[in-house]
Amino acid sequence: MKNTPLYIARRYLIARKGSTAVTFITWLAAIAMTVAVAAMFIIVSVFSGLEELNRELISDLHADLTIKSKSGKTLKDIPALESVLKKEPSVAAYSKVIEEKVYIDYSGKGDIAVLRGVDSAYTSVNPIHKNVFYGTYPSFKYSNEVLMEHSLNNRLAVPVGDGLDFATVFMPKAGTGLIQKEEDIFNKKDVYVSGVFSGNDQLNNYIIGPIEITQQLLELPKNAAYQIVIQLKDPAATDKIKKELQQKLGSPYTITTKNEENAAFWKMINIEKLFIYLIFGLVILITTFNLAGAIIILQLDKKNQSLSLISLGFPLHHLRRTYFFTGLLIVFAGIVSGLIIGTLICLLQLHTGIFMANPTLPFPVKIEPINYVLVTLTAGGFGFAVSWLFSKINRRYIIRS
Repeated sequence: MKNTPLYIARRYLIARKGSTAVTFITWLAAIAMTVAVAAMFIIVSVFSGLEELNRELISDLHADLTIKSKSGKTLKDIPALESVLKKEPSVAAYSKVIEEKVYIDYSGKGDIAVLRGVDSAYTSVNPIHKNVFYGTYPSFKYSNEVLMEHSLNNRLAVPVGDGLDFATVFMPKAGTGLIQKEEDIFNKKDVYVSGVFSGNDQLNNYIIGPIEITQQLLELPKNAAYQIVIQLKDPAATDKIKKELQQKLGSPYTITTKNEENAAFWKMINIEKLFIYLIFGLVILITTFNLAGAIIILQLDKKNQSLSLISLGFPLHHLRRTYFFTGLLIVFAGIVSGLIIGTLICLLQLHTGIFMANPTLPFPVKIEPINYVLVTLTAGGFGFAVSWLFSKINRRYIIRS
């Protein structure tokens, strides 16, 4: 007798119902659940893909670890820092960096840019040279040789690689007093563009050149740097290595990971994911109203059968459980079919890129186990609650009958 409610529920779902309307409403509830589950799984997978894409984009901007001064911009006692890093077995490479906003002008065209001064070891930390699609990466033989992001170069139309045409970079001077001439406002330096690299939202308007340029523009000592960026041999152990390095370097310095450097960005991404989840959770909740309607209509349609079962000694709580199992079977069918359809659409996008975010970039998709768990728990939770709540209506209905 234990499996009788489940058996009857299965028969109610599979067998032809008492009327066409009941059949239609029952399968409409299952189809609605399928569509809602598939849509939620696809959207969650797209956000997983966007998160992965953003991680790749940020990898071109930030290293595994970044060392900064706790007070002021300029790092103190850089030789001692380098001595510690050279002895650290977990460090694969490191580079000194100075980054500041500048104004760049060429033939009357100007724009605000970010000048990142780096040393010759920078490509060991960040292989930005692999993104150069026109010209060459700076040779570091000359202090005024720079690499420019392509959209910035397009706007300014600076000739690339000829060594004859120069753009001028302006850096505001620090200080007080009256301004009497242009030299009191800016330090400036002529630079020529040796190559252009493909940028993205994270590297938009960037200029990369020898650290000597920034040192001269900022009037800093030759060995000065704002930060030291580090490439680790094992990026998976970033947090552990960070703690060890922090203990060795002491309190004058702060060490941040790649994610910490972009804390505000990841917070925004997580808030967007939360809102998308809540929106689609609400969609599934609304979809379960079809399930509630199907259970109620089924109870009305099976009124005579229910009375017959009770007269034959079928317990009332088993009858209630029958409708509860019917609702769960509809939910189960919707979740399974929805996840299958969602997975197939995601696989289609992964292999063909048929849906485009823009003319050159297909929507990124990443299928993760956690997405299956999240969607199943959301749809299953709402389906369970609605099935349990509306299956209890039959007690009052049977009594009135």
